[in-house]
Amino acid sequence: MRWTGGRRGGGIEDRRGMRSSGMAGGGLGVIALGLIGYFVFGLDPTMVMNVANQVVPQQEQQAGEVGTPEDQMGQFVDAILTSTTDVWEVEFANNGQVYEPPNPLVLFEGATGTQCGTGQSAMGPFYCPLDRRIYIDLSFFQELTTRFGAPGDFAQAYVLAHEVGHHVQTLLGTSEQVRAAQGRAGSEAEANQYSVAQELQADCYAGVWASRVDDVTGGAVALEQGDFAEGQRAAQAIGDDTLQREAQGRVVPDSFTHGTAEQRQTWLARGFETGDPDACDTFGAMQNGTL
Repeated sequence: MRWTGGRRGGGIEDRRGMRSSGMAGGGLGVIALGLIGYFVFGLDPTMVMNVANQVVPQQEQQAGEVGTPEDQMGQFVDAILTSTTDVWEVEFANNGQVYEPPNPLVLFEGATGTQCGTGQSAMGPFYCPLDRRIYIDLSFFQELTTRFGAPGDFAQAYVLAHEVGHHVQTLLGTSEQVRAAQGRAGSEAEANQYSVAQELQADCYAGVWASRVDDVTGGAVALEQGDFAEGQRAAQAIGDDTLQREAQGRVVPDSFTHGTAEQRQTWLARGFETGDPDACDTFGAMQNGTL
């Protein structure tokens, strides 16, 4: 993937190397979240964090330096994040709206405080709608390669663009509508269907970014041959069915929260092939049975 010439917006808060007292002591809460975390990819963190905070008291996290990190991976995250802002500013403007970028993305190690509760590495990357920030421990990218078998810089960029997709949903009011619909749901399985639609839409939005970024950035950030296949491998590896089959040897569709491998690949591809956010109506597809 071509990204080194991309604009750096400096929207990164670097907390790496800071000790978070919020997760001191580890114990059962950390282990439980570690198991949950491998099933998390863009999950609304409040549910998982609430579990952690019942076990380990949350402590305030010291703020890190905001700007552009000097290391290569920090530079990569900044370039990709900035390119998502460039793309979504154009897309919102096309609809007569103004895009508000997320608050500085937080790089952390181990655990960190958020307005959604205490976040930790085992949860994977996540977006907190309460403070409108993306949080990521960059060790997840190694996990993406070694555990999920999905190496490559575009696979990593897809992770970031997916989280930005959740920010877009927050700005458009989609996330609030989903929470309301889940509150009205008659069963956990029905509530999970809304979660699946929300996650697949974020995948589709990531595809829109991938489709549009070359044109919007003038080629400074762009996919190269084989990059999209990296994203598809990542989408396949983190499908609910793939993860459940690996973890427990069986698949329980009613418990899906993110979508099957095929669904994740399909909606990422739809966003990429159309370059149109309007093509990402996963909720309409859910209602008519074509999700």
